[in-house]
Amino acid sequence: MSATNKLSATGLKNLKPGPKVQKHTDGGGLFIQVEASGSKLWRLAYRHGGKQKLISLGAYPTVSLAEARAARDAAKATLAKGLDPSAERQAAKAAAVAEIEIEAAASVPRPTWEDVGQEFLQKLKAEGKAAPTLAKNGWLLERTYRAFGSTPIADLKAPELLEFLRGVEAEGKHDTATTLRALLGRVFRYGIATGRCEGDPAAALAGALIIPPARHHPAILDPKKVGGLLRAIRGYDGEPATRAGLLLLAYTFLRNGEVRHLEWTDIDFKAARISIPANRMKLPRPHIVPLSTQAASVLEAMRPISGRGKLVLTSLRTDARAMSENTLNAALRRLGYSQSEMVPHGFRTIASTYLNEMGWNRDWIERQLAHVEGNSVRATYNAAEYLEGRASMMQAYADHFDSLADALP
Repeated sequence: MSATNKLSATGLKNLKPGPKVQKHTDGGGLFIQVEASGSKLWRLAYRHGGKQKLISLGAYPTVSLAEARAARDAAKATLAKGLDPSAERQAAKAAAVAEIEIEAAASVPRPTWEDVGQEFLQKLKAEGKAAPTLAKNGWLLERTYRAFGSTPIADLKAPELLEFLRGVEAEGKHDTATTLRALLGRVFRYGIATGRCEGDPAAALAGALIIPPARHHPAILDPKKVGGLLRAIRGYDGEPATRAGLLLLAYTFLRNGEVRHLEWTDIDFKAARISIPANRMKLPRPHIVPLSTQAASVLEAMRPISGRGKLVLTSLRTDARAMSENTLNAALRRLGYSQSEMVPHGFRTIASTYLNEMGWNRDWIERQLAHVEGNSVRATYNAAEYLEGRASMMQAYADHFDSLADALP
């Protein structure tokens, strides 16, 4: 077939491959290229910007002669506008790919606030955070889920978060609102690190919440009143477990939750100590409490009552559950102490105050209170348990507490 003849449908069918590549033109730069393998490929030659260019229009017979000519004419129309047909085709393909990707992304569920929050909580659990810490964070996150749990985390904005936190403030729970803002920020930062969002809108709320005056846990510090408190606890006529819980708070100055969740396996009567594992402490590290004779007697008295079970202080409803969180607080109210006078945490304030006044080693006191040393260098060198010294301190403190109670009112 000569180069000047236009192609025909019949001629295309009859084209046979040869030992070399053959080109058969159709005019206007359009030609079909017959490969030695037998493939028949449409090509369009044109000039743009002073350069010779070539684009592929597909393979015959998938692309018919009529379709190839239509593609040629469309390319010529593009050239007439001063545009490059090849560049335009590439741009069209890129747009099509982008549209497909957008549609695909839209069909994939976007991670919600609750999705990331639950994952963050599992991270804390994997890090060995204490059970009370996990429970508190879980409770706080549940409250956020009710507000915007189903919202994609990437869509959450500062005004929406502020509206939620102001609702918490409206309940008079300013400390809770502040704690929630900090938790929101931690989850957002985790979301950023894992590619689920790009910013932390909670950070923009710094200074937007009400900061209430600092509050300290109410505690009785007057020696005569402290003695009266212990006498009142000794005479408590309610449940034996509740009385024992109050006495353990007084003699061990553990936290309320640590006392309520004490297990019999934590107690070594022979060594005269309580050993609480890290997962049940506020701070994720184990804690040892040397037992004074008074604290040991309280625990011995509970053995006939709950010694066959797991927990020392159990719920009134079932031995399988720990004493309720509010039981010891309610017992203090029953003894006549108001919320502004004394709370379970107040026993720790009493102990810290009195032990420092009695001249005991500060490191022993802080370690017994399971506090974190603020100075990281000092903490490194004071990692010792000071068990022998603390045992003497705990016994002296219990004796002093008893002496206040035994003194004449």
